Amino acid sequence: MSARFLVNNALRRGAAAPKAPRASVALPRTLATAASRFPSTQTTVLSNGLTVATESNPSAQTATVGAWIDAGSRAETDRTNGTAHFLEHMAFKGTGRRSQHALELEVENLGAHLNAYTSREQTVYYAKAFRKDVDKAVDIISDILQNSKLETSAIERERDVILREQEEVDKQNEEVVFDHLHSVAFQGQPLGRTILGPKQNILSIKQSDLAEYIKSNYSADRMVLVGAGGVDHDELVKLAEKHFSGLPVSSSPLGKSSSSSATKFVGSEVRIRDDTQPTCNFAIAVEGVSWSSPDYFPMLVLQSIMGNWDRSLGSSPLLSSRLSHIVSSNNLANSFMHFSTSYSDTGLWGVYMVSENFGQLDDLVHFTLREWQRMSTSPTEGEVERAKNQLKASLLLGLDGSTATAEDIGRQLVTAGKRKTPQEIEAALEAITPADIQRVAKKYLWDADIAIAATGQVEGLLDYNRIRADMSSMVW
Repeated sequence: MSARFLVNNALRRGAAAPKAPRASVALPRTLATAASRFPSTQTTVLSNGLTVATESNPSAQTATVGAWIDAGSRAETDRTNGTAHFLEHMAFKGTGRRSQHALELEVENLGAHLNAYTSREQTVYYAKAFRKDVDKAVDIISDILQNSKLETSAIERERDVILREQEEVDKQNEEVVFDHLHSVAFQGQPLGRTILGPKQNILSIKQSDLAEYIKSNYSADRMVLVGAGGVDHDELVKLAEKHFSGLPVSSSPLGKSSSSSATKFVGSEVRIRDDTQPTCNFAIAVEGVSWSSPDYFPMLVLQSIMGNWDRSLGSSPLLSSRLSHIVSSNNLANSFMHFSTSYSDTGLWGVYMVSENFGQLDDLVHFTLREWQRMSTSPTEGEVERAKNQLKASLLLGLDGSTATAEDIGRQLVTAGKRKTPQEIEAALEAITPADIQRVAKKYLWDADIAIAATGQVEGLLDYNRIRADMSSMVW
């Protein structure tokens, strides 16, 4: 398949928070100036509930347009787990108007990129094309969303493709650990299931399952049509009315959770010992915050304070994270990465670590949790300010290009129903104080239950209760 015609299966674990920059960042004043130049986001809601949102750049010669749908693997059942991802693959196998070959050829002739991905709460189809071809891109997206043929022969062929994809994912330790982390933290609940689904489901999903998923979830009021770059808002609204007016209306539109009950975090663990692996890969997490939580930005700042580190970078003396100095100077780990992952009603906040120093895994965990607990007692003003600046750089300056902008618009509108402007984001970050960090650390970290997932040479990782006790240890 051509490099221009891609299916991107990223964001498997859900939408994760941006990573902090490694070293120096732009000054707040510079960021404020940059933020003031961001164009505004226009939104229109059609009579059937479809939201159309654009951020236009009159000088841009390319545009990204796409559909962000409030449905992912979380909308499945145990029996149909994997359907959303399977459907993503089937969307490019031909429609009632276009065969697979014709679809690929049309995208090639436009010089466009056509992408899709599935997460736990969203399914996204988008295209990047020249300004003059926005109407054709919208036509293609609406066609694959509403008229995919879902032929039995194509379904059978795609099973092997997805199984091979699953095999590749299973080779990636980080993906495996995070899937297991979800499975124990949200066990027995929709968020605990994987996005690809178990092998038996991939082998048994039928055309009727795919059609039922479309009928249940691909509705106008659970969808946002986004345009960014060289796109005119009024023209996109007209295109939406032309191509998406036939979409049905659901009983659970945007902003209303389709789940019957709130997700419950379970303090638990899973360890998969494999002594053939050269490292121990593990994650420790507490229950985090939802997209709409008032603590969303303080938890991002807390994540940034804790930071990321990789010994291959050789830059530990330049990093602000105290943990990076402790880990690097004592050779406790190969790398670590703090994360803050949010969903509609819950989240996961924690750290992913890789180490080949199996004899000091207890030290690694102890010093990490000690730093977590320090946030509950004495976060410093300097590290809070640095973390805020790092996040401003990551969140605001990361909106570079129409695809990144469209992604930001689509995600925010689907999850929160409103897009925060860069100015609002900067103001929210600027208002955070060390007292706020201390408050959220006490609320979410101090003496909190934890979920642990580990693979590889895990024998040096101490008992769950020993680690859990460190969540409130006053002996430093």
